[in-house]
Amino acid sequence: MKVLKIISRILVGLVFVFSGFVKAVDPLGSTYKFIDYFNAFGLESFNSLALVLAVVLSTAEFIIGIALLFGIRMKIASWGALIFMGIFTPLTFYLAVYNPVSDCGCFGDAVKFSNWETFGKNLIILVPVIFTFINRKTYFTYNIAGEWSVVVVFTAGIVYFSMFCYQHLPVFNFRPYKTGANIMEGMQVPDGMPKDEYAISAVYKKDGITKEFVFPNFPDSTWKWVETKNKLIKKGYEPPIHDFVIETLEGENITDQVLEDDALTFILVSYNLDSYDNCNQEKINLLFDYCIANGYKFLCLTSASEEQIQNFKNENQTGYGYYITDQTTLKTMIRANPGLLLLRKGTIISGWHFNDIPEVNNIKGDLLSYVLSENNSKNDNVRYISIAIITMLLTVVFLTLFHRKNE
Repeated sequence: MKVLKIISRILVGLVFVFSGFVKAVDPLGSTYKFIDYFNAFGLESFNSLALVLAVVLSTAEFIIGIALLFGIRMKIASWGALIFMGIFTPLTFYLAVYNPVSDCGCFGDAVKFSNWETFGKNLIILVPVIFTFINRKTYFTYNIAGEWSVVVVFTAGIVYFSMFCYQHLPVFNFRPYKTGANIMEGMQVPDGMPKDEYAISAVYKKDGITKEFVFPNFPDSTWKWVETKNKLIKKGYEPPIHDFVIETLEGENITDQVLEDDALTFILVSYNLDSYDNCNQEKINLLFDYCIANGYKFLCLTSASEEQIQNFKNENQTGYGYYITDQTTLKTMIRANPGLLLLRKGTIISGWHFNDIPEVNNIKGDLLSYVLSENNSKNDNVRYISIAIITMLLTVVFLTLFHRKNE
């Protein structure tokens, strides 16, 4: 019984910590997911609360997980885990049956599950959650003030971390447009991967009778064809990037032209010009001037209409060209509006939030060296955070093995 209690507590704790962390690292992605839910259920009036709810949800999950891992405030943590599962298990069942949202977003972009897989995952997790809840009063209790201190510290830490990732860019990027990724390679389907399978049928009409025939059993020429239907019966492999298209305002596809260009190319990304944050527009305009003077390329991708683009150009005195890309793709490319990417031959060299647009004076004539130096600094930050996470988990293991003997 003692071993089961420990295993259940740690298993549920790890799931909640991971789920909360991957949402906290990408609060804007979680915001988009909340908006998807609100739109699917006809609750568009709540869209303005999406960011707040995204931070609250990730924080609550993470703190419940931390409490379970450390074995502190177990009664409250057990109730929290049970309430979460009590809400989201029926919700994921509804999503699996009716599919109003294709991806529940339970683990952000770090781990993708189908809706049925998510529901099955929740049923499995529900078992140790219920077991932990039933035994919630039998767990060892530390000093109450000390336990609440741990909760407060971790709460402040995860909220700060989440807002840092919101005001800059996610420290860990789980999306296919991360630094170092090649967009063209991300669009390819590897050899041997399964393809979509369809059931082909056709509707024919004869003597006032309409009938559907399944391929290859079509009727003779006395029947008049009405329509052909293609029904997806088995989903094949879908590449990480499957909807990346760049078009001119006239509708010309220039995707290959941009991705095959050997020149360093800045791409300003704005999925919505109406909600574009122009606090650093002057820096962006200066960067564009720098690119023109030094032989680099600069273009803007947006999903806006031609009229919106023209109004935006007039208001912000921009000189770069505007091109059209799908809004969902733009949201996935970078978690900022606007965000900035640097490409060469389809490879993403770096990316910036609008709060971190490069200062032209800091580039000092060598753009690539500047970017690589900046990337090394970002990688150092990731390593420090990774070390902190590993240290925390090792601390949990230590407490579990050596300080929970009375549990």
